[in-house]
Amino acid sequence: MDSINENQEEHNRENLIGSAAVEKIRELIDKSGSCFFVTSTSFNNSHKSRPMSVQKTDDAGNIWFLSAKDSMKNMEIAADTDVTLYFQGSSYSDFLELNGHAVISEDRAKIEELWDPMVKAWFTEGINDPRISVIQFIPDSGYYWDNKHGNAVAGIKVLISAISGKTMDDSIEGTLNV
Repeated sequence: MDSINENQEEHNRENLIGSAAVEKIRELIDKSGSCFFVTSTSFNNSHKSRPMSVQKTDDAGNIWFLSAKDSMKNMEIAADTDVTLYFQGSSYSDFLELNGHAVISEDRAKIEELWDPMVKAWFTEGINDPRISVIQFIPDSGYYWDNKHGNAVAGIKVLISAISGKTMDDSIEGTLNV
């Protein structure tokens, strides 16, 4: 009657490297669109976290942001390029942590490529605001937590588990090495 083999080990871990890691990064970032951007700073030996909207994730897995040249974030990156990004796509899946380093530039062509009219809320002079800079985040490692079959199936499995008392885990997690 019970089709679930209680001794069956579930496949809940998958480490990804190279293009598979980049594909997972892009998939999870597309679901959230924004992250907590965490800098390490020697100013007071702490970490600073702030929400940031992703402007683009390229084919190499680099993540691009627009930022004010005079922001504390830019000053912290100038002192220490190590950055960690945290993404959450939904309340119970699509979690992503990325570690890497950031590079700041004033590349006008990149600013024009990344520009979105919504960003004008931070840059009152628009695309030509002299305060705009570009941050390129270059990931080297990370970790993800996701579900295997989408949110609907994961929700059904949680409901069945709660009713039956049997574990029906639909999660998958693993390291990411770009």
